[in-house]
Parts: sequence; structure tokens; C-alpha cells
Amino acid sequence: MIFELFTIPMPPTPFNATKPCFQLCVRLTPAASALAVRESNLKSAISVHLASKLQKLLMLSSHRRLLLSKLVHLGPDLGLPPNFRSRLCNDHPEKFKTVNTSYGRALELVSWDQELAQPLTFFKDDSHDLIVDRPLKFKRIKLRKGLNLKRFHEAFLIKFNELPGICPYTVPSEELAKESMEAEKRACAVVREVLGMTVERRTLIDHLTHFRKDFGLPNKMRSMIIRHPELFYVSVKGQRDSVFLVESYNGKGELLERDPSLVFKDELMMLVREGKKLRREKRKGRLSYSTIGESTTYVAEDDEEQLSYTEEDYDDGFENLFDSVDSDIEEDYGDADYGENDEHLEVGSRGEFWIAVCDSAPSGAGSHLESW
Repeated sequence: MIFELFTIPMPPTPFNATKPCFQLCVRLTPAASALAVRESNLKSAISVHLASKLQKLLMLSSHRRLLLSKLVHLGPDLGLPPNFRSRLCNDHPEKFKTVNTSYGRALELVSWDQELAQPLTFFKDDSHDLIVDRPLKFKRIKLRKGLNLKRFHEAFLIKFNELPGICPYTVPSEELAKESMEAEKRACAVVREVLGMTVERRTLIDHLTHFRKDFGLPNKMRSMIIRHPELFYVSVKGQRDSVFLVESYNGKGELLERDPSLVFKDELMMLVREGKKLRREKRKGRLSYSTIGESTTYVAEDDEEQLSYTEEDYDDGFENLFDSVDSDIEEDYGDADYGENDEHLEVGSRGEFWIAVCDSAPSGAGSHLESW
């Protein structure tokens, strides 16, 4: 349960000066309120950690400056609060500052932190799940289960992994030749660093394209990400593609290291499921039925979950909102009697409303009535 309804008294008004009036309000339940307080305390405690993420992004950029309008797209994935442009960016003047540019407000790096300028370490797994423990005759690259590559693609990845590591913080993209394997090595390292800062180790590819020029990424960045399945996984579900950091997930698709903010999201979903469970049990307490014509079909309690929600099953607390004796709403339908003098036709009778005299009949035959 997340929300609950309550009423508060209202002062008398000229239209209702004698009767008390109450106003319906909504508030958080004690469990949801305690969860919100814990989440607020966590955000205050990790403020320095979030500032370090922004500082690392500025250190990755070529000009040590990023537009705030671009950081807004990546902010939720990094775990930044919605008001980070006015609060977080101004609370750490020793790390960065906001400046005005011709393209708008931007965040500029103030100090370089050598401890933060360390790329993520690669996890090397030398086991190849072989029956006999012996050195391999041919070079192989370990991929996730169910992924098969063509021979020339696998040979390219083996050659790519044999290249020495390139630090994206100290090696600018201008020093490397475009469309070279070294430049692609650095671009993959940049994407890997950004994904490592996110809460769920994933983000949209469209969000990364906003920083293509700032981080020195290639124009065909999506093709580059798909070309390296040993590092990234691209999901095409939804309207926009998402990229995941493969090394942060296990074989079942679960995060190896969960962010503390994800714990509060799980607890919030537990409260939502608990509220649905209580409402389902409340519906099970009474017998439901559906009437079709003159026959009534009764439904057992075990089969009630298969029924769709109806107005009678849904209880939101507003049924008796206007049934109170203190309500000022009075229904007055008047004393008009409808249909007292109406003449109704019997079933099977023929009623003629429009008639006309037909003058085209032959003389002597008389006139007859023809219905329209």
C-alpha cells in the first residue's frame, strides 16, 4: 500500500454555513513514507559519489566541458536527482562549475583527479569449459552462451583483444588515426566507462549519440557497439535500442553488483504488489455473480481471479462520497410525468404516420390512402 485517503474539516462557507463539510485528501502510508525518508537520506549520503561521476564524464570529454542539456538525457541512468543542474552542479565548486557558452549553459571541469582517471579493469577468465585441461591449439575468444560468430568476425575480435589497452582519460581521440583499430579500442573503452557509471549498467544508444563529438566516438557508433558482442549487448526491444555492459551481468541476466538505489525500487514494487494482494483478497471475501438476461450465473471464489475488473469489484473509497447526510447536493427531478398520455402500439400492429391522397387513381375508382 502506497497511498491512503483521509478527510479534513473545512471552515463553513456562505453556501454551507450550518452543516460541517469535509475535504477528501490523500497521503503516503507509513510504510511508503518511511521508504521515502530512507531514499532521501541515501541521496544525501551519495552526493559526493554522484559528483565524482560528473567529474569523470568531464575528464572523458575532449574540451573538459559538457552541455547541461546533454547531461539531462543521461542523468536518470546515472542516478542523478532531477534538480542536479541547480543543486549538485553548484554544491561542488572544487570539482566543476557552470559556465555560459554560445550553445547554452555547460558544466566545466575545475580540477583533475588522478585517482578517478583509472579505467575499469577487465575481468579475465582463462577457463574455456574444456574436459581436458591443456593449452588450446588455436586462439579462442569467450562469448556468452548461445552466441556464434563467423570466422572472419571472430578473427577480428581476437586481433582486437591482442592490442594493448588504451586509457580513455589520458589518450585523446585526436592523437589516433580515424577508423583505425586503436581509435576503435579507445571508443569501446569510453562506452565501457560510461556504462560502468550507470545504475543498471545500461543506457539507450540515443543517449550516447549526444556525446559523440565530446567523447570522440565514431559516426557509426551503433555498428561499432554491435561489432563487439564480447563487451556489449544490444537489446532491440522497444522503440529505441539499449546497450548493456556484458561483464556486469551473469548468465541469467542478473546484475552481479546492485546499486543501493535499486533496493528502494524493489521495496517500492513490493508495496505495490502488497496493495494488489489486499484488494484481491477483499474481492474474494464476497460472492461475485454475473447476470445475463433472466439467468444468473454464480462464480466460485477460486475462479474469481479470472474475472475482469468491474465497477462493483473496484473499491476506491468513493462510493459513499455523496451519500453522506452532510452533503449539500440534493437531487430534484421535478414532478413531471413522462409518458402518462402516450399511446403505445401493440406488438404486431401497423402504425401509419404519413398519409397522402393519391390523385392518379382512375375515375370512378375513388381515392384511397397510400402510406409513405
